[in-house]
Amino acid sequence: MPWTKVLIDKADLENASKDGLRNITYRAALLEAQRQLLATRPEVYLLGEGIDDPGGVFGSTLGLAKEFGHERVMDTPIAENGLTGIAAGSAMCGLRPIFIHMRMDFLPMCLDQIANHAAKWRYMTGGQVTCPLVIRSIIGRGWGSAAQHSQALHGLFTQFPGLKVAVPATPYDAKGLLLAAVDEGGPVMFCEHRWLYEFKGYAPEEQYKVPFGQAVVRKTGTDVTIVAVSLMVYEAVKAARELEAEGISAEVLDPRTIKPLDTEAILASVKKTGRLLVADAGGVMTGISAEIAAQVCEKGFQYLKAPVRRVGLPDVPTPAAPELEKAFYPGLAEIKAGARELVNYRAEGK
Repeated sequence: MPWTKVLIDKADLENASKDGLRNITYRAALLEAQRQLLATRPEVYLLGEGIDDPGGVFGSTLGLAKEFGHERVMDTPIAENGLTGIAAGSAMCGLRPIFIHMRMDFLPMCLDQIANHAAKWRYMTGGQVTCPLVIRSIIGRGWGSAAQHSQALHGLFTQFPGLKVAVPATPYDAKGLLLAAVDEGGPVMFCEHRWLYEFKGYAPEEQYKVPFGQAVVRKTGTDVTIVAVSLMVYEAVKAARELEAEGISAEVLDPRTIKPLDTEAILASVKKTGRLLVADAGGVMTGISAEIAAQVCEKGFQYLKAPVRRVGLPDVPTPAAPELEKAFYPGLAEIKAGARELVNYRAEGK
């Protein structure tokens, strides 16, 4: 069974330690996965802007260039589109590159290479040419990072056939999904929310893989299903704990990958609870929350006791001012309010 607990506060970590579980940060889990890949897989290499800087991509690549050399861990110039093409071409020639692109805001400059080449070659060649490229990229809220450095575009990449999209929320999944992504056989968008790097959780020291397309229930419940993506997993679990005091039993489901999406697990939960709230770290306008809502309405409408609710970013550019950020970014309060509305919903005339 996969590890399902989300360690939110100090008490959770202390209890896990008492159980003999090894707890590390999200960034340490990514660093360990890459170190193990470089040590055991000669075809794996890393490239990206700033991966050998003192910050080491928020600490997730620290020391790797010194340990494995600059031929395996390459600091690159600011040339996103060209470097994506180099990484994709090397993948087609038998290597297993991990291209680290810190700012997802600038990945649209690489869309031709990602959507029209990396994602298509396996299909266009009848499987004769594959492109096992992993693109690590950071999504979500910064600290006053504003409109051009705070976007969460993970939902955008689900629209391109041939791409897979991972959105790990825990250290366990960050390590396991990254190890699995290298062997997926095609391009993988690996999306990391920047606020997750300090979060701690259980992750084994040995290598292991988390399968794509398998959601996990983070907390069981009977009244409402909350499908939470990336950072919102933590907000949803906190909300579910607090809602218990109000007599509301919320089930929290983490899809872990949004392409492939584990629709069966989502439908099974909605069948049990009759209500669905989707909480995403990205925008609600045509985002992954819209897709999840649509699939449940198409395939499980008969289970619903209330309309589907969504929590996500509004359709406006990200503000920089702290007070405006507070209004822009949803979280615990919005999830709790949405769950209450669903549980208390009464159709007109009833």
